[in-house]
Amino acid sequence: MSFSVAVAGASGYAGGEVLRLLLSHPDVEIGALTGGSNAGERFGSLQPHLVPLADRVLEPTTAETLAGHDVVFLGLPHGQSAEIANALPDDVVVIDCGADFRLTDAAAWEKFYGSAHAGSWPYGLPELADQRERLARATRIAVPGCYPTVSTLSIAPAVAAGVVTPDVVVVAASGTSGAGKAAKPHLLGSEIMGNASAYGVGGTHRHTPEVVQNLSLLSSEQVRVSFTPVLVPMPRGILATVSAPLTGALTADEAHDLYAKAYADEPFVHVLPPGTWPQTKSVTGSNAVHVQATVDEAAGRLVAVGAVDNLAKGTGGAAVQCMNLALGIDEGTGLTTVGLAP
Repeated sequence: MSFSVAVAGASGYAGGEVLRLLLSHPDVEIGALTGGSNAGERFGSLQPHLVPLADRVLEPTTAETLAGHDVVFLGLPHGQSAEIANALPDDVVVIDCGADFRLTDAAAWEKFYGSAHAGSWPYGLPELADQRERLARATRIAVPGCYPTVSTLSIAPAVAAGVVTPDVVVVAASGTSGAGKAAKPHLLGSEIMGNASAYGVGGTHRHTPEVVQNLSLLSSEQVRVSFTPVLVPMPRGILATVSAPLTGALTADEAHDLYAKAYADEPFVHVLPPGTWPQTKSVTGSNAVHVQATVDEAAGRLVAVGAVDNLAKGTGGAAVQCMNLALGIDEGTGLTTVGLAP
């Protein structure tokens, strides 16, 4: 059976990544491609790497254009998804790659995003708690943020097992594609090359409440997260270092065994052998998350490191993975754990 798929915001990084993966998916037929200010342009002039779609012309992003498809992916700026989604039939699978429906707490949304809360949808991280069951056959899905994906999966086994206090510190380095495709002065080559810079410091980054929300599903204690993102000169990828205080004695070997057991049945989370640490180039282009954990005995903390491709498992890959679950087909269809190196 073939499912018809439309992508809104096809000219952006998220939309382009979704389409790159869909072109290798055996069960889909790519339908409408839409854009905002780019409507009317030849698609190949905007996404030249997507050769099979090069001669398509971007259509306006309207409910009328997107209607009639089995699945609609939304790669739109924050605040624009609800209007489109509400105009589509309930039986259409709508997968939002933006933030509009990720948070369940309206006050947190309003504080961090500064607009009215549109509501919440099933959260597209199958590896978290009972989310896989909620995603099966769902018709509305919110794709997680890239930072929350790797941060959550890096510390989740330790929080769930109670071996750490959920007072979590995250420092995560990300490539420039995480900021989107729109031109920004601080992302110019002359500004980013040879430079690393922190931003959203002091609990102000919008992904902070999302990590808190995720970890709160795993612990009865109050969860606190101190999150510092760092912009580094690479196009894609995130390397997150996540730590939390130990609640008791735990060795590095025990920490590794805990993670290996927690993710033993997860096809896209790969716990590395002891002493081997994640690196972004190993996951580039793949839907895999590489994770490692150890114990800092002197500090009394568990330290975990995770690597993810922010555009693949961090956005587009997660979206396709969720689509598969929603359609009742094999979760890994069209996706790979094989990275691209060098």
